[in-house]
Amino acid sequence: MPDMDPFLRAAIDEANEGLKEGGLPIGSVLVRAGEIIARGHNRRVQHGDPMAHAEIDCLKNAGRQKTYKDTVLYSTLMPCYLCTGAVIQFGVPKVVIGEDVTFPGGDCKWGSSRKFLEANGIEVIDLNDPECIQMMTDFIRDHPTLWNEDIGVD
Repeated sequence: MPDMDPFLRAAIDEANEGLKEGGLPIGSVLVRAGEIIARGHNRRVQHGDPMAHAEIDCLKNAGRQKTYKDTVLYSTLMPCYLCTGAVIQFGVPKVVIGEDVTFPGGDCKWGSSRKFLEANGIEVIDLNDPECIQMMTDFIRDHPTLWNEDIGVD
């Protein structure tokens, strides 16, 4: 896609890497001043680690930063509450997502992930990207048990 945001493209590439490794196709990149400073993808299956979500993997790969207040986190999918909490904890001011059609994020008595992010002053931009939607639609269809495990559904 010629008009695709290059940082979303990088996150999609990370998602595809996760899929190739036998995991979930969710990818993330952290951007500062127009440069990718970290990449990550969901590695829950690969590492046997329930905390190894794409956004967490990306932030971990960024290493220690003096500040995150000048960064943008890109993710192929709306973050869950775990990843939303990390974004809030580190003060990332903006999250750009590929889509929230297949997973709108956490949803409980405090509201959705998006509402939680926005209530904490974080800008959320949903690109509603067809490639991201199709990638997750296919994965959920082909691997429902693994998907349900990832989002904590019995």
